[in-house]
Amino acid sequence: MTQDEMKKAAGWAALEYVTKNSIVGVGTGSTVNHFIDALATRKEEIKGAVSSSVASTERLEQIGITVFDANEVASLDIYVDGADEVNAQFDMIKGGGAALTREKIVAAIAEKFICIVDNTKQVDVLGQFPLPVEVIPMARSFIGRELVKLGGDPVYREGVITDNGNIILDVYNMAITDPKAMEDSINALPGVVTVGLFAHRGADVLLVGSPEGTKIIEK
Repeated sequence: MTQDEMKKAAGWAALEYVTKNSIVGVGTGSTVNHFIDALATRKEEIKGAVSSSVASTERLEQIGITVFDANEVASLDIYVDGADEVNAQFDMIKGGGAALTREKIVAAIAEKFICIVDNTKQVDVLGQFPLPVEVIPMARSFIGRELVKLGGDPVYREGVITDNGNIILDVYNMAITDPKAMEDSINALPGVVTVGLFAHRGADVLLVGSPEGTKIIEK
Protein backbone atom coordinates (compact mmCIF):
# COMPACT_ATOMS: atom_id res chain seq x y z
CA MET A 1 0.00 0.00 0.00
CA THR A 2 1.44 3.38 -1.03
CA GLN A 3 1.50 6.41 1.26
CA ASP A 4 -1.27 8.05 -0.75
CA GLU A 5 -3.40 4.91 -0.45
CA MET A 6 -2.93 5.01 3.33
CA LYS A 7 -3.95 8.68 3.33
CA LYS A 8 -7.03 7.82 1.28
CA ALA A 9 -8.00 5.03 3.68
CA ALA A 10 -7.78 7.40 6.66
CA GLY A 11 -9.68 10.14 4.84
CA TRP A 12 -12.56 7.88 3.89
CA ALA A 13 -12.70 6.38 7.39
CA ALA A 14 -13.50 9.84 8.78
CA LEU A 15 -16.80 9.74 6.91
CA GLU A 16 -18.16 7.52 9.69
CA TYR A 17 -18.02 10.49 12.09
CA VAL A 18 -20.14 12.78 9.90
CA THR A 19 -23.69 13.19 11.21
CA LYS A 20 -26.75 14.16 9.20
CA ASN A 21 -27.78 17.82 9.00
CA SER A 22 -24.46 18.95 10.48
CA ILE A 23 -21.90 21.52 9.42
CA VAL A 24 -18.53 19.80 9.12
CA GLY A 25 -15.19 21.40 9.93
CA VAL A 26 -12.76 20.64 7.11
CA GLY A 27 -8.99 21.08 7.22
CA THR A 28 -6.33 21.37 4.56
CA GLY A 29 -3.87 19.13 2.78
CA SER A 30 -3.46 15.99 0.72
CA THR A 31 -5.06 13.65 3.27
CA VAL A 32 -7.99 16.03 3.76
CA ASN A 33 -8.51 16.13 0.00
CA HIS A 34 -9.38 12.44 0.21
CA PHE A 35 -11.87 13.23 2.99
CA ILE A 36 -13.44 15.93 0.81
CA ASP A 37 -13.80 13.39 -1.98
CA ALA A 38 -15.52 11.06 0.49
CA LEU A 39 -17.73 13.87 1.78
CA ALA A 40 -18.98 14.43 -1.76
CA THR A 41 -20.79 11.08 -1.55
CA ARG A 42 -22.86 12.39 1.39
CA LYS A 43 -23.17 16.06 0.49
CA GLU A 44 -26.97 15.89 0.36
CA GLU A 45 -27.05 14.78 4.01
CA ILE A 46 -25.14 17.74 5.49
CA LYS A 47 -25.83 21.46 5.73
CA GLY A 48 -22.33 22.39 4.63
CA ALA A 49 -18.81 22.93 5.89
CA VAL A 50 -16.50 25.42 7.57
CA SER A 51 -13.15 25.39 5.81
CA SER A 52 -9.66 26.20 7.10
CA SER A 53 -8.20 27.43 3.81
CA VAL A 54 -8.97 29.00 0.46
CA ALA A 55 -7.80 25.81 -1.27
CA SER A 56 -10.20 23.58 0.68
CA THR A 57 -13.03 26.09 0.20
CA GLU A 58 -12.56 25.97 -3.54
CA ARG A 59 -12.50 22.17 -3.55
CA LEU A 60 -15.66 21.97 -1.42
CA GLU A 61 -17.53 24.46 -3.56
CA GLN A 62 -16.51 22.65 -6.74
CA ILE A 63 -18.31 19.52 -5.53
CA GLY A 64 -21.40 21.48 -4.47
CA ILE A 65 -20.94 21.77 -0.70
CA THR A 66 -21.95 25.08 0.89
CA VAL A 67 -19.09 26.70 2.81
CA PHE A 68 -19.95 28.79 5.86
CA ASP A 69 -17.77 31.45 7.47
CA ALA A 70 -16.60 30.44 10.95
CA ASN A 71 -18.36 33.53 12.30
CA GLU A 72 -21.69 32.07 11.20
CA VAL A 73 -21.54 29.01 13.45
CA ALA A 74 -21.37 28.71 17.23
CA SER A 75 -19.86 25.24 17.21
CA LEU A 76 -19.12 22.22 15.04
CA ASP A 77 -19.68 18.56 15.84
CA ILE A 78 -16.40 17.54 14.26
CA TYR A 79 -13.30 18.96 12.63
CA VAL A 80 -11.42 16.66 10.27
CA ASP A 81 -7.81 17.51 9.47
CA GLY A 82 -4.42 15.95 8.99
CA ALA A 83 -1.12 16.52 10.77
CA ASP A 84 2.54 16.70 9.87
CA GLU A 85 3.43 14.90 13.12
CA VAL A 86 1.42 13.47 16.00
CA ASN A 87 2.66 11.95 19.25
CA ALA A 88 1.14 9.40 21.63
CA GLN A 89 -0.52 12.19 23.64
CA PHE A 90 -2.33 13.40 20.47
CA ASP A 91 -0.27 16.62 20.35
CA MET A 92 0.44 17.65 16.77
CA ILE A 93 2.62 19.73 14.51
CA LYS A 94 0.57 21.27 11.71
CA GLY A 95 1.14 24.00 9.15
CA GLY A 96 3.11 22.34 6.38
CA GLY A 97 0.46 23.75 4.06
CA ALA A 98 0.65 27.21 5.71
CA ALA A 99 -2.98 27.10 6.94
CA LEU A 100 -2.17 26.67 10.65
CA THR A 101 -3.97 29.77 11.98
CA ARG A 102 -7.29 29.06 10.33
CA GLU A 103 -6.92 25.39 11.23
CA LYS A 104 -6.51 26.36 14.87
CA ILE A 105 -9.60 28.56 14.75
CA VAL A 106 -11.80 25.86 13.25
CA ALA A 107 -10.40 23.27 15.67
CA ALA A 108 -11.25 25.57 18.59
CA ILE A 109 -14.96 25.65 17.74
CA ALA A 110 -15.26 21.89 17.14
CA GLU A 111 -16.50 19.46 19.78
CA LYS A 112 -14.32 16.66 18.39
CA PHE A 113 -11.06 16.81 16.39
CA ILE A 114 -10.68 13.84 14.05
CA CYS A 115 -7.04 13.67 12.94
CA ILE A 116 -6.45 11.68 9.74
CA VAL A 117 -2.89 10.60 8.97
CA ASP A 118 -0.84 7.85 7.44
CA ASN A 119 1.41 5.92 9.80
CA THR A 120 4.56 7.85 8.80
CA LYS A 121 3.23 10.84 10.79
CA GLN A 122 3.34 9.10 14.17
CA VAL A 123 6.36 10.06 16.31
CA ASP A 124 7.56 9.68 19.88
CA VAL A 125 8.84 13.27 20.17
CA LEU A 126 7.62 16.18 18.05
CA GLY A 127 10.12 18.25 16.11
CA GLN A 128 11.66 16.19 13.35
CA PHE A 129 9.23 17.95 11.02
CA PRO A 130 10.11 21.67 11.02
CA LEU A 131 7.72 23.64 13.23
CA PRO A 132 5.81 26.32 11.28
CA VAL A 133 5.21 29.72 12.85
CA GLU A 134 2.95 32.28 11.16
CA VAL A 135 4.44 35.73 11.65
CA ILE A 136 3.45 39.32 10.83
CA PRO A 137 6.05 40.36 8.20
CA MET A 138 7.59 43.27 10.13
CA ALA A 139 8.39 40.92 13.04
CA ARG A 140 10.26 38.34 10.97
CA SER A 141 13.80 39.14 12.12
CA PHE A 142 12.83 39.68 15.76
CA ILE A 143 10.89 36.43 15.93
CA GLY A 144 13.75 34.62 14.22
CA ARG A 145 16.17 35.74 16.92
CA GLU A 146 13.76 34.73 19.66
CA LEU A 147 13.26 31.28 18.13
CA VAL A 148 17.03 30.77 18.16
CA LYS A 149 16.98 31.53 21.90
CA LEU A 150 14.38 28.77 22.28
CA GLY A 151 16.78 26.32 20.68
CA GLY A 152 15.57 26.24 17.09
CA ASP A 153 16.95 27.09 13.66
CA PRO A 154 14.30 29.23 11.94
CA VAL A 155 14.18 29.42 8.15
CA TYR A 156 12.01 31.84 6.20
CA ARG A 157 9.66 29.92 3.88
CA GLU A 158 10.36 31.93 0.73
CA GLY A 159 7.59 32.69 -1.69
CA VAL A 160 4.80 31.70 0.72
CA ILE A 161 2.12 34.12 1.87
CA THR A 162 -0.61 32.72 4.11
CA ASP A 163 -4.33 33.22 3.43
CA ASN A 164 -4.09 35.90 6.14
CA GLY A 165 -1.35 37.84 4.32
CA ASN A 166 1.49 36.80 6.63
CA ILE A 167 4.72 34.80 6.31
CA ILE A 168 5.94 31.48 7.67
CA LEU A 169 9.11 30.69 9.61
CA ASP A 170 9.93 26.97 9.75
CA VAL A 171 11.87 26.04 12.87
CA TYR A 172 14.30 23.14 12.47
CA ASN A 173 16.19 21.02 15.00
CA MET A 174 13.78 21.29 17.93
CA ALA A 175 13.04 18.29 20.12
CA ILE A 176 9.72 19.36 21.60
CA THR A 177 9.42 17.43 24.85
CA ASP A 178 6.83 19.77 26.41
CA PRO A 179 4.53 20.81 23.54
CA LYS A 180 2.11 22.86 25.66
CA ALA A 181 4.88 24.94 27.23
CA MET A 182 6.54 25.51 23.85
CA GLU A 183 3.22 26.48 22.31
CA ASP A 184 2.74 29.07 25.07
CA SER A 185 6.27 30.44 24.77
CA ILE A 186 6.12 30.98 21.01
CA ASN A 187 2.54 32.31 20.96
CA ALA A 188 3.55 34.91 23.58
CA LEU A 189 6.09 36.54 21.25
CA PRO A 190 4.86 39.86 19.79
CA GLY A 191 4.32 39.44 16.06
CA VAL A 192 3.51 35.74 16.16
CA VAL A 193 0.05 35.04 14.76
CA THR A 194 0.19 31.42 15.87
CA VAL A 195 2.55 28.48 16.09
CA GLY A 196 1.82 25.15 14.46
CA LEU A 197 1.80 23.28 17.74
CA PHE A 198 -1.62 21.84 18.50
CA ALA A 199 -1.13 20.76 22.09
CA HIS A 200 -3.68 22.78 24.06
CA ARG A 201 -6.20 21.75 21.41
CA GLY A 202 -4.92 18.38 20.28
CA ALA A 203 -6.74 15.60 18.50
CA ASP A 204 -9.51 13.55 20.10
CA VAL A 205 -9.43 10.67 17.63
CA LEU A 206 -6.64 9.43 15.38
CA LEU A 207 -7.46 7.60 12.18
CA VAL A 208 -4.17 6.12 11.03
CA GLY A 209 -3.86 4.67 7.55
CA SER A 210 -1.47 1.71 7.46
CA PRO A 211 -0.74 -1.31 5.24
CA GLU A 212 -2.92 -3.33 7.62
CA GLY A 213 -5.86 -0.94 7.23
CA THR A 214 -7.06 2.13 9.14
CA LYS A 215 -6.44 2.06 12.87
CA ILE A 216 -8.81 3.97 15.15
CA ILE A 217 -7.08 5.36 18.25
CA GLU A 218 -9.11 7.32 20.80
CA LYS A 219 -8.02 9.17 23.93
